[in-house]
Amino acid sequence: MTLSLGQRGAAYGAAAVLLVLACPMARAQQSAAPAPEPPAPTPAPAGEPPLDPQSPLAPLPGLGVDWPDLGAPGTAAPAKAQASGGDTRYSFRIDGIDSVTSPLLHQRFEQLSTLKTNEGQPANAAQLDRRAREDAALLTGLLRAEGYYDASVATRVDPGSGRLLVVLDAAPGTLYTFGGVKVTGLDAAGDKAAALREAFGVKTGDPVNADTIAGGEANLRTTIGRRGFPFAVVGEPEIVVDHAAHTATLAMTVAPGTARRFGKIIVPATKGKHVFSAHHIAEIARFTPGKPFDDVALADLRRALIQTSLVSSVTIKPVPATDPDLVDILVATEPAPPRTIAGELGYGTGEGARAEVSWTHRNLFPPEGGLTLRGVLGTQEQLGAVTYRRNNFHGRDRVLTVQASASNLKRTAYEAKSVSLTSSLERQTNIFFQKKWTWSVGTELTASDERDVIVSTGAPRRQTYFIGALPTTLSYDGSDDLLNPTRGFRLAARLSPEVSLEKTVFGYARIQFDASAYKQAAKGVVVAGRIRLGTIAGAPRDAIAPSRRFYSGGGASVRGYGYQDIGPRDPNNDPIGGRSLSEFSLEARVKTFGNFGVVPFFDGGNIYTTPLPKFSSFRYGAGLGVRYYSNFGPIRIDVGTPVNPQKGDPRVAVYVSLGQAF
Repeated sequence: MTLSLGQRGAAYGAAAVLLVLACPMARAQQSAAPAPEPPAPTPAPAGEPPLDPQSPLAPLPGLGVDWPDLGAPGTAAPAKAQASGGDTRYSFRIDGIDSVTSPLLHQRFEQLSTLKTNEGQPANAAQLDRRAREDAALLTGLLRAEGYYDASVATRVDPGSGRLLVVLDAAPGTLYTFGGVKVTGLDAAGDKAAALREAFGVKTGDPVNADTIAGGEANLRTTIGRRGFPFAVVGEPEIVVDHAAHTATLAMTVAPGTARRFGKIIVPATKGKHVFSAHHIAEIARFTPGKPFDDVALADLRRALIQTSLVSSVTIKPVPATDPDLVDILVATEPAPPRTIAGELGYGTGEGARAEVSWTHRNLFPPEGGLTLRGVLGTQEQLGAVTYRRNNFHGRDRVLTVQASASNLKRTAYEAKSVSLTSSLERQTNIFFQKKWTWSVGTELTASDERDVIVSTGAPRRQTYFIGALPTTLSYDGSDDLLNPTRGFRLAARLSPEVSLEKTVFGYARIQFDASAYKQAAKGVVVAGRIRLGTIAGAPRDAIAPSRRFYSGGGASVRGYGYQDIGPRDPNNDPIGGRSLSEFSLEARVKTFGNFGVVPFFDGGNIYTTPLPKFSSFRYGAGLGVRYYSNFGPIRIDVGTPVNPQKGDPRVAVYVSLGQAF
């Protein structure tokens, strides 16, 4: 390697400075001793002039970003740059792409840009140079992905008022288009070939856009699986660019194979224990043997198996069947921990404090037969229950439940010590598969020792009731979210024919109707409303067990009042319940900042002794709630006050729970 004269001088001077800085003791010794004779200069190589130690240094290599001459007349150096030893703050701008690029390009650039990440932070010339070079390369690549294969980006720095401005000057050039698109092999799909070509979507004359190509390829892979080809092979698209003509050609090869129908579900023959049998998986699946193969059905089955919470991982893939027209589905599952311990805390004015804990083994009785032990300890409620629950009972999302419980309830209206045996078969909804229609049918046998008062005198009394019921519900959910709806509506109806034995046997029916609606009034503002109507037909109020009557008031009813405090009262000013019910609620759910929101609300309702509900003499409550929107649902705190209270009603009521009020 040879050095120019200036470069040699620079190297010599740098070496001398390093030597002096590194050897302070040598300088001290030299000040005391006579200076030695300088070494003889090294002869220069033949053909080159001798090295002159006094020659000036060669210019340093140039930077990619032209640093402004802050010392030039009329240009004031930023105060921060002077104070920080050459560092200054900066902003940046892109010129030349607004009319030719998509919003997605700008979004990607801001997500990946080094200049954007460090914008407003102090930087020196070398840092700005590196960041500008990186972003120029990034922008060039993004432009090429949109079809501007001749794009170039230059950089410069302009002085500003108090900070520098880094400018990326982009020259996109000509937009390249496809001169030819050829997808070979689709003819083997027969009458489905046209639909597959349409699914790919890319055609001659389209821009050479990487997103469009990737989207077309993904759509083709999805469609070919949905059209019944489980073993289709879709090759990678190959693109050849012609810079002279500003065009490109795209070639792709597809081998669809033969269209097939679903065969049977099989599980691998391994020594490990499988979570579910092939028979139970077939009950969960939404496809049956003989139906045309659809890859979407496999994705649906995968989600359903994970949703059982008994499976930690699942592998589902089509495999050849013995019949060449069929395809079997191999399902391999890995078990998840089957036990769960859960707890819940709550408080409501009138209901008091409440703590609940439960232990569940979700697969104690395979398949999906779970056992739950649950206990409630509260100031006004104690309960113990044993529940058997079988999920996906002979069908998807069909749940069989059998429960035995013993409880002690202390309410303002009554006290009840009860033992119950209940069962139900229901079609449930959940956050993974929110359903439009749900239903349940059930049975209930209850023995209840209850204490209330004689309405005419206020004297206490104790009665024992034996009750049999056949509760049935039907619901329609047209909302957009199970836990936090922002639009749509919900309808629900409940009918419970009941037979009661207390001295004599008599029958009656409890009927209840609920409706709610949700509408997004503005960004971050949802207006929600609900109504509830109920009636008990076939028996007088005083003959019906106090625990089976209608009541109103509380956190899920008319807020601002105590739990079950609204309605007719006895001589002791305690509620006695009624035969019919009318309620409504209105609230605005306003997102404020982050995951927090506020909810002003206005509720109203009343209980009546008549068999049909009325719409008069409402008790109104109003207040303000706070919501924290967690990833498992809103946590709500509502504070309400009665607008037209009765004697003895609280001035303020507080409710804490999980989920919206309705």
